Formats: sequence, structure tokens, C-alpha cells
Amino acid sequence: MNTVEEQIFKDGSTTYYWSSKFFPKGTRDDIFKLYSFVRTVDDYVDQPEPDNKSFDYIVRRWKTIKKSLGKESKPVDDSTAEKVLANIAYVVHRYDCDPAWVDAFLESMQMDIAKKQYKNNDEVLKYVYGSAEVIGLFVAQILRLPKEAHESARMQGRAMQYINFIRDIAEDNTLGRCYFGYEDLVMFGLKDLSEKETTKKPAEFREFIEHQVKLYQGWQKEASRGYRYIPRRMRVAVKTASDMYNWTALKIVDNPSVIFQKKVKPSRHRVLRRGVRRTIIG
Repeated sequence: MNTVEEQIFKDGSTTYYWSSKFFPKGTRDDIFKLYSFVRTVDDYVDQPEPDNKSFDYIVRRWKTIKKSLGKESKPVDDSTAEKVLANIAYVVHRYDCDPAWVDAFLESMQMDIAKKQYKNNDEVLKYVYGSAEVIGLFVAQILRLPKEAHESARMQGRAMQYINFIRDIAEDNTLGRCYFGYEDLVMFGLKDLSEKETTKKPAEFREFIEHQVKLYQGWQKEASRGYRYIPRRMRVAVKTASDMYNWTALKIVDNPSVIFQKKVKPSRHRVLRRGVRRTIIG
């Protein structure tokens, strides 16, 4: 039977969940703890009507919890919020993570509630730091990687988040959000990323998507420089997830309009097959 953490992970991400199966069990369990927190908080804000009450509770309780990290502390009730707060406190303390990473994550989640459009790429990357780059840093700590690997870990989080932005354009439209700078849209002659606008301007939309994927590829290249720091057993899981994000990127570049037809994501079998192959080839 799956733990609460594993079930949250399994329900939230096909690629991350199944690629994480290639981590050693102890590492995998703590990755589950990390993901249970970020997924739960993201779910509070990632809906047409954000669950502000639950999100505000997380923010308030985290401010209290981080003052006593490492001390005996028990959840005040059996709620999912308390469970995942205990999980992130455990990860921060056990792996000597910077509590400011949690603060940055929560700040980005607050931006999801308050901000619907970004002016330029600098604003987007500020959001990405808290929503994804710090997750890469957490994973680096859980894998016990040296500080030299941290910049690559940040870029891995950034690269994967950017593919999520591209893949989820249609879904984000329904939430009234756009994770691409308005200046980028103007540069490619697009007033927005609605299906109506992109269908009317297919060439412009294709060029826009190709540009965004090139940004992803540059960051992914930087991320891959850090793979040499990851022990081979753990590298299999990281590379498997990276391979699947690259697969997603190529699928979308081949046919940009596909994002309005379905959510482009690899199947469980594809992820597992790639993981097995990575186990063999490294």
C-alpha cells in the first residue's frame, strides 16, 4: 500500500513518480516527502478559485515551524497540510537545506494567486527560481551532492519547469495565466496564447514555441554538466526524467498546436522503459 506521500506523488506526476522508482529506497522515500509538500501547496493555488485559506495556513505554520527546526515537533492535527509541513521540516533539517528555499517556493506560489501576466523573462525567472530551481537544490541536498553541483541543479529545475509552461499553455489559459513575458509575445507578433490567436497566426506561434524550446535546451545543457556529480545509481533516475522532458519538448516542436488537443506527457511504460535503458547505458 502506498504511503500518503507516495500517493500524492503518483497522482501528481507521471514522469517524476515513475522515474523516481530508480532511486534507492531511502532516497526515494525522502523525495516523496519533498514532493508531497510542493505538490500539495501547488494544488491549493493551481485552480480557478485558489484555496487561499489552506495556503495562508501553510504560510503561517511554516513561519512558526522554521523557528524550531530540528527540535521535537509534532503535527497539531491529522490534516494533509500538517503532514506535508512535517515532511518539509524533516527534509530541511535532515539534509541541511536552507529554509529560505521554502520561503522562496511559497513566495512563487503567492505569485500564482496574485499575478496573471509577466512583463518580461526576468520576471518569469524570478517566479521560476522559487517554483522550480529551489526544488532542484532540495534534490541535490537529498542526493548529498557537493556545492559545485548546485548551479546545475537549479538549471535542471528551471529547464523542466519551462517545458511544463509550454506543455500547459492551454490549461493555464483557463486559469487566466501566462508564464511567458508579454515582451516575448510582442516580439513574435502574438497578443496572447489563446487557441484562437495561435490558430490565426500559426507561423508566429511556431516561431514562439521554437524560441522557448531553445531556451529550455540551453538550460538543460547547463544542467547536464552537473550529472558527473551524481552517483550512477541515482543518476539513472535524474536522466530518465530529463529524457522524458526532452521527449515532450520534441513532440511539441514537431506540432505546436498539439498542446491545445491534449496534454503531452509520456506514459508510465515509456518512462519505465527509458529507466531500464538508462540502468544499462548510464
